[in-house]
Amino acid sequence: MGFEPGRLILHRDTHHGRIAFVHPGRVVSDDDRGLLIWVARGSVIAVETTLDGRFPRDLAFADWMAAERAPRIARWRGPGVLRFFPPGANHSVWFFRDDEGVFTRYYVNLEEPAVRWDDGVAAGIDVVDQDLDIVAGPDRTWWWKDEDDFAERLAHPDLYWVPDEAAVWAEGHRVIKKIESGEFPFDGTWTGFRPDPSWPAPEELPQGWDRPVVARA
Repeated sequence: MGFEPGRLILHRDTHHGRIAFVHPGRVVSDDDRGLLIWVARGSVIAVETTLDGRFPRDLAFADWMAAERAPRIARWRGPGVLRFFPPGANHSVWFFRDDEGVFTRYYVNLEEPAVRWDDGVAAGIDVVDQDLDIVAGPDRTWWWKDEDDFAERLAHPDLYWVPDEAAVWAEGHRVIKKIESGEFPFDGTWTGFRPDPSWPAPEELPQGWDRPVVARA
């Protein structure tokens, strides 16, 4: 299932069949290298919060999982960001930039591979974020991020969606080797990207944005 360049699709993070966030992104390319999308500043998004508006990091993990939650419509307030999903990989790579559009860092999300879906009006990918991340600067100096969150959640195996801690760390170390060696996509590819000026920031999510999460094999 390929997505045509220019098409607006939905990047959805999911946990235990629930939707944690929905971010609309414009397809830049979709080929043998993987799927590349652009999320524009000001895009309408949906994010899961407690009914009184709190986010996951506002509560202890067990309290968050016990709380009543629902999607909340919001906006992507940061600068636009490229997101790259290598085919079948247990990670994605986000290309962060400053307000002037200058590339500032790679952000590696360790996650279960993206599963595609296409309902016609709405289409997208469902991932399962595994919380542990890697950040790398333009000079490929890297560091781990969110180790504490990862450890806290692993202490609740009855609630958490990560079954294999070792596999997540192993994937991270595989990506770090690519970073250190300057292997694609950490070789400068796309760091100078500029979006098509005809692509507006989406003002609403398409009908079907909250369709059931794709089942994983």
